[in-house]
Amino acid sequence: MLRILRRQENALAARCGRAIRVTAVSARDRTRDRGVDLAGLTWFDDPVALAKSSEIDCLVELVGGSDGPAKAAVEAALASGKSVVTANKALLAHHGVALATLAEEKGVALAFEASSAGGIPVVKTLREALSGNNVTRLYGILNGTCNYILSRMEMEGLTFEACLADAQRLGYAEADPTFDVEGYDTAHKLAILTSLAFGTKIDAEAIHVEGISSIAPLDLKMADELGYRIKLLGVAERTKTGIEQRVHPTMVPKSSAIAQVMGVTNAVTIDADAVREITLVGPGAGGDPTASAVVADIADVARGTAGLPFGLPVARLETPTRAPMQRHEGGYYVRLAVLDHPGAAAAIATRMAQADISLESIVQRRSESAAARDPSGRSGAPVPVVLITYATSESAIRAALEKVSADGHIAEPPQVIRIERE
Repeated sequence: MLRILRRQENALAARCGRAIRVTAVSARDRTRDRGVDLAGLTWFDDPVALAKSSEIDCLVELVGGSDGPAKAAVEAALASGKSVVTANKALLAHHGVALATLAEEKGVALAFEASSAGGIPVVKTLREALSGNNVTRLYGILNGTCNYILSRMEMEGLTFEACLADAQRLGYAEADPTFDVEGYDTAHKLAILTSLAFGTKIDAEAIHVEGISSIAPLDLKMADELGYRIKLLGVAERTKTGIEQRVHPTMVPKSSAIAQVMGVTNAVTIDADAVREITLVGPGAGGDPTASAVVADIADVARGTAGLPFGLPVARLETPTRAPMQRHEGGYYVRLAVLDHPGAAAAIATRMAQADISLESIVQRRSESAAARDPSGRSGAPVPVVLITYATSESAIRAALEKVSADGHIAEPPQVIRIERE
């Protein structure tokens, strides 16, 4: 961020009508080499003291975390009548409404473009560019680590564990990757975007969250054969039963724009009445993309154009009605390790029919290990069977699979991946 501000100093002054100057800084380790010259800047060991300092009129918070120093510093800055620019998705997901209320009371800005998709200007798009639209659905690839892992698994046939190790080696994944690969990072970002899209209060606790650690190379291979790719998506949709928020691995048609997004790149697709569908694609993480978004917010603050944090006064944000995940409706990919016993396949089909689940296709993959032992195929070893359903409910698919498991025809828990329509 500091490098961009210095490099673009004259251009920013011309665009904003005033100079933007960094005057003070605070961090945990004063001695760490950050690759930029901090000479001439006032150093604060306490970020709250920096937030209250008369030397600044805008605090940029890049500490991270939903509580602790980040929350204390942001609250102190807003309470002192200073604007805040932050990239802290966890802070906003948990305290965004309260912080926005404080910003409104003090008449200052709370800007957070960098919090949800790095360098992609999705916050401004939802809050400003699409203000004349009624958004019906928003979904996206919001975590580059997961997209990188799934892309490598698909293209090279590697396991999740192998791709995760490579992502860690390249710096795309943390030493403890749980927050990324189990979907929590995506959930925090989705909570913010849902509020902007639907004019509702942030409701992070309502998000159904699943990660990608259970995805096997066979799932990606089958998806490819069936005309899909698997992506970890964050999805927010207005349904008949309320606002549905979910994060999970998803089958997306190869023909869709979001299916083309590979590697660490992020993408967000927005369905709205006037524009119908738009997809924003770009770098979702990393120093420069994040800094680009942060500087854009700083420029808005300098110009005095930073508007209401969530596009509406907090008092007008609706309390969302939660759509239970059990009422989700859509197509499903189900992979079963079926024991090679007479009548097993027929029993599974019967259970599906009893739950009023229609099957679009059934694909059986003979186990290579079983074939090696018994060319006749009657070894009793599990055989991968993939079912593709027509639209059904989450409750129906779960009830049917619970009975399939109880019948004793499968050797391991079913793999269930939802299919997202175009």
